[in-house]
Amino acid sequence: MDAPAEDSMQSSKSTRQHKNGNGSGNADKTLHLSANNINGTPKFQPIFTPVPKNLTRDQLLALMFNLKKIRIFEETISRMSRQGKIIGGVYLGRGQEAIGVGTTFDLRNDDVVSPIHRDMGVFLLKGMPMRNLMCQILGRKSGPSKGKDSWSHTGDMRYNILASSSMLGSSVPIACGASLATRMRGLDSVTVTYFGEGSTARGDIHEAMNMAAIYKLPVLFICENNQWAYSTPPDREIGGGKVAKRASAYGMEGLSLDANDILLVYEKVREAIYRARQGDGPTFIECVTYRMMGHSEHDQAAYMDKDQTAAWERRDPIGRFRQYLEENHQFTDSEEKRMTERIEAEIADARKFAESQPFPEGPEALEGVYVP
Repeated sequence: MDAPAEDSMQSSKSTRQHKNGNGSGNADKTLHLSANNINGTPKFQPIFTPVPKNLTRDQLLALMFNLKKIRIFEETISRMSRQGKIIGGVYLGRGQEAIGVGTTFDLRNDDVVSPIHRDMGVFLLKGMPMRNLMCQILGRKSGPSKGKDSWSHTGDMRYNILASSSMLGSSVPIACGASLATRMRGLDSVTVTYFGEGSTARGDIHEAMNMAAIYKLPVLFICENNQWAYSTPPDREIGGGKVAKRASAYGMEGLSLDANDILLVYEKVREAIYRARQGDGPTFIECVTYRMMGHSEHDQAAYMDKDQTAAWERRDPIGRFRQYLEENHQFTDSEEKRMTERIEAEIADARKFAESQPFPEGPEALEGVYVP
């Protein structure tokens, strides 16, 4: 399938408020290549994917900005959890940021996403204000679920974000239903649904894939294969090798890719979005990455192999993309400094706001509850 024409990308209405990045084309060109090279050997595994022709330098910087935004935000949440500021589990996606950024960068406001517990960045990049998300994480009544559930079980249809549940994979059929609804309304919006490789053993995911294939729904199935279903590795949970092979059983496009290469994720998702909008049906994308820490903050991950984790450190998506931009004279120290300062200021504001908000009162637990 040919990639979408460049002009079709430039004219799309998009949620571009998060794509403005930071720098201008006239920024200081002083580079810091030494930090990425040790005795002439690249510190991070090189990226060989060429820059998509439709991406400007400002958009490349916006990709980097979004990657850093997710990483710094989640690092803040991790510290707050260890300080006892957060009630409940905290599930982070360190090392998986390129999936959230690459799959949302070309979405429009009317497109639908169905994130799961390790997709905190998707909430932010689809338009949810950081203040709102921080209120949700801290259990304040100003959050989307009004303090009644953990952050990972929330959604907000003002931003076309579907809520998920602890039954991982169960949200995939719901996402297909949302996609069918947009089709019945005559819209060309797409739906992006996320799930881990472990949940592909569930029957409801296969039912959803079959439904999407039959009706040629504009759905992107994003399988986040981070090598661990809690503590179970892929060779003990998946038969037949790559998960993407299963797409052929339903007659849909399926591919497996290096999800720590932001340019590759962006380009392949962009192509899938184009096909979906043209009525060519769903695409299954296996995003191969690595979970760089335990299942959650309480998991010490003694079962993880230290050498394997160290090898994946060289494939860190932020380090690799920074190295790529620097080597191509697209990124400077001063630009990175401004990005970091801007992100940290936004996080500080969101935290201050959320901590000033009240918790829900006891009687509110009975509000908004469905009773048959």
